[in-house]
Amino acid sequence: MTEAIITHSAQQNYPARGRRGRKQLEIIHGEHCSHPRRLPARLIPNQPGAAIYTVDVTAMARLFGYVDVTDSGFIVAVLSIAFNPLFWNVVARWEHKTRALSRVFGSPRAACYCLGAVILMLNCVRSHCFTEAMKSQPKLEGLDCHWAYYLGLAVLAVGTLFVISSFLALGFTGTFLGDYFGILMEAKVTSFPFSILDNPMYWGSTAVYLGWSLMHASPAGLLLTAVVAISYTIAMLYEGPFTEEIYRQKQKGVKNK
Repeated sequence: MTEAIITHSAQQNYPARGRRGRKQLEIIHGEHCSHPRRLPARLIPNQPGAAIYTVDVTAMARLFGYVDVTDSGFIVAVLSIAFNPLFWNVVARWEHKTRALSRVFGSPRAACYCLGAVILMLNCVRSHCFTEAMKSQPKLEGLDCHWAYYLGLAVLAVGTLFVISSFLALGFTGTFLGDYFGILMEAKVTSFPFSILDNPMYWGSTAVYLGWSLMHASPAGLLLTAVVAISYTIAMLYEGPFTEEIYRQKQKGVKNK
């Protein structure tokens, strides 16, 4: 039975008007559970002294029924989403601690450009896995319409605007963790889109995946977008304090001179 029922009265003599009323009472008392969707989430009216609330969880169950989380393509997409921020954070922190990449490539800037190219390649792989996972799973009928498609297109366009404008404001090295290579910016970027949103690159990328999912009416895509948002949120929790510490050390060094 997919309905949770909370009773606030010991009274059991509820009025039952006709077949529908009897059928609802049968469901309430657990005597008939073959049609759990008959009783929506509401307060049963016309019942003095009794308040029965039902919580219908079939909508959520139906949504997840469209997504096969055991599908190999879906699992690969989840792994690629989780791997990317983990990879660039581990490599960038290792570089900050050892300067190994800078020595291998001859300069911090060359090493940063190389890491940026790898990150771009991994993002392309992630996007491909994301799209293939959507294609391999069914669409949601309620989203398979014109209004949802154009809404998704608008969300994708806004996300793309945030991503591109962030890149232009930060530059290549600012976008691809140049701080960890010792390539520090002179001042904090406050121009658009940083003037209206923190971490616009990450949220813009998330919006791109959300829009892409809506355009494809894909429940699997929506779930994967949530994974993207969670992965970026965790990355921000690690990157933010570490980057601030890098610039604190820079300011401390300047003052000591």
